[in-house]
Amino acid sequence: MNGSRVILVAILTVRRSHLDEFRAFERLAAGVMAKYGGAIERTVVADNPDDDGTVKEIHIVAFPDAGRLAMYRRDDELAPFLHLRAASVISTEILAGTDGPDYS
Repeated sequence: MNGSRVILVAILTVRRSHLDEFRAFERLAAGVMAKYGGAIERTVVADNPDDDGTVKEIHIVAFPDAGRLAMYRRDDELAPFLHLRAASVISTEILAGTDGPDYS
């Protein structure tokens, strides 16, 4: 993946009662990502039909290359705000890849 755009698909299970904290953290994270050329390109919210008090929020995140992603992951600017994420996120699944075919 070095040298090519890195795409992450993050599937987050979030406590519905803590969506405000989650979204505050994600806005901060997006600002830090931007320092490294990264961005949350799209989000999708999937409400849980079982109504267990959670929602799934799917993020499509892109970085110019694996090196920039690594720099973002080492950045400690978000450390003072990790309590927001810890209070709101139950689980996270991350899939990493590269741009795929265009079907349009």
